[in-house]
Amino acid sequence: MFYPTPRAIFAAAIGVPLSLAVALLLPASWQVGVAWIICIIALFLADAVLAGDSSRLAIETQIPASLAVGRRGGAGVSVHVPGRAPPFIEFLLDVDSRLQIEPPRQRQPVEGNSSTAQFALVPLRRGEGHVERLWLRWQGPLGLSWKQRTEDLARTVSIMPNIPAVKEEATRIFQREARSGAHLNIDIRHGSEFHALRDYQPGMNRRTIDWKQSARHRMLLAKEFQAEDNLHIVFALDTGRLMCEPLAGLPRLDRALQAALLMAYVALKLGDRVGLFAFDQRPVLDSGTVAGIAAFPSLQRLAAQLDYSSAETNFTLGLTQLGASLERRSIVVVFTDFSDTTSAELMLENVGRLLARHSVLFVVFRDEELETMLRQEPAAPEDVSRAVIADAVLQDREKVANRLRRLGAQVVDAPADQIGMRLLETYLKLKRQEHN
Repeated sequence: MFYPTPRAIFAAAIGVPLSLAVALLLPASWQVGVAWIICIIALFLADAVLAGDSSRLAIETQIPASLAVGRRGGAGVSVHVPGRAPPFIEFLLDVDSRLQIEPPRQRQPVEGNSSTAQFALVPLRRGEGHVERLWLRWQGPLGLSWKQRTEDLARTVSIMPNIPAVKEEATRIFQREARSGAHLNIDIRHGSEFHALRDYQPGMNRRTIDWKQSARHRMLLAKEFQAEDNLHIVFALDTGRLMCEPLAGLPRLDRALQAALLMAYVALKLGDRVGLFAFDQRPVLDSGTVAGIAAFPSLQRLAAQLDYSSAETNFTLGLTQLGASLERRSIVVVFTDFSDTTSAELMLENVGRLLARHSVLFVVFRDEELETMLRQEPAAPEDVSRAVIADAVLQDREKVANRLRRLGAQVVDAPADQIGMRLLETYLKLKRQEHN
């Protein structure tokens, strides 16, 4: 395929006023303008022929088979031009909405009949990204024609959760604990699973007193707990519409998966059992709990298969089924989002039911964009309106977080890039509390 350059169009356009001027001044020589246009067309066709045959180009591409969300990958394109080579070649890669190309277009010189371009592939969302086609174009020696070739690539790039970052962060945690002399594998002395009632003795923790049974028997009775060999941890992931909205460049669901996998990796290392549960308008995943670090790849695969959803979240169905599937006391880590206190009512009601038997860690993603709107100095009336709305939304979120705390849930509230570490710190603290 070939088409004219701006230079060819400008040169041909000059022939229009030239023809008019000659026709007015020298009517007998009106053919000069027509001859000019014909000459430009002839030169354009000759330039297209001299630009070479696009079908003879040898193209090689290096495109990664998989990428991790939040980590860039490299894509390379090499072109060999037989015979007469142009001074430069322009490259353009066409990708789908799950990927972004930086820079989108490049112009590279041809050296020794070869030219190479390197692109950065930026994964935006999990799933299967597609590098669909490659566009190449170059100019003829006269600069009057563009020669273009389109190559259908149809290459698939699997976009996975950022597992390398999870393992790197977990390794740093274990190394830091080892350097400080701390031990993550805590010796269990009391546990947290109810075993029996016994007479209350001075020096015992007052929080273990069962006031209802004490009133019935007219004597102070305390709960005795049996030691647990391991904890059961279940990550309840909301995959509904609100969790698919971006937060600091990535969907909330991807940030939730990143934090969940980091905690799961550490928990499996410490001997706890871990499971994944996901729901939107209905439950979409229930992995059951697994043990041992060898089970981490299976959790990784299940996490990668979780798709984005535009459905509204049904907390009643999702959390009720989760509660029914848990056969023993567990730590339930809930990743979700809410827009106001009204939409959070059903969520609070069902979290309260889970708290009757289980410990709940509730993860709240701090919206830095709303906080920025609230803090910045207004320069226009629209800025005031945005600040008022942002303040109302943030107050609603704080009200819901406070109600969760009053219900007995542990609320993890942190910026998007710190959620994983805050969640892990809360888990380790809770693990120590459970075992003391």
